[in-house]
Amino acid sequence: MNEKIRCPWAGDTPIYLDYHDHEWGRPVHDDGRLFEMLILEGMQAGLAWITVLKKREAFREAFDGFDPAKVALYGEAKARELMANGKIIRNRLKINAAVNNAGLFLEIIEKYGSFDKFIWRYVDYKPVTGHWERLADLPASTPISDKISKDLKKLGFKFVGSTIIYAFMQATGMVNDHITRCFVYEEIIKG
Repeated sequence: MNEKIRCPWAGDTPIYLDYHDHEWGRPVHDDGRLFEMLILEGMQAGLAWITVLKKREAFREAFDGFDPAKVALYGEAKARELMANGKIIRNRLKINAAVNNAGLFLEIIEKYGSFDKFIWRYVDYKPVTGHWERLADLPASTPISDKISKDLKKLGFKFVGSTIIYAFMQATGMVNDHITRCFVYEEIIKG
């Protein structure tokens, strides 16, 4: 039996396996998906990613499919509604950050044509390939995530610390941090 080798963090939970095999580390260039991941990574701060992943569909429903134009218009009534929604992470600072970041996300699209063009320029529009043999070798942040974090904070974004941004970069394929023995690592390199 020829079993696939995966990154150890994927474990054996079906939702994690699916996320690992089909999403994490694969390049994302769709602004809607980039916005979703930016918000979800911010929501994850201080929590396990599995917590966010299990609530992802509820987040999509509660946040109008992560449409930044709709989220940017959320007012106090919508914030109260979100705080009362037991299916999502109910943290007022994170909810306010999502609304704030949606407006800024739209400003970046206006200025650069897309968030994709803005964010991918930090890696010269191609994924940075890690060469990690063990999970313990993966960094929590890098000079690039430090720079992106600093630039986003300067623009007014919230919940975009370097560790959150590095997790965003990993999730959206700006970096390929699958361990070198993982079958996804090779799939991404081959494109």
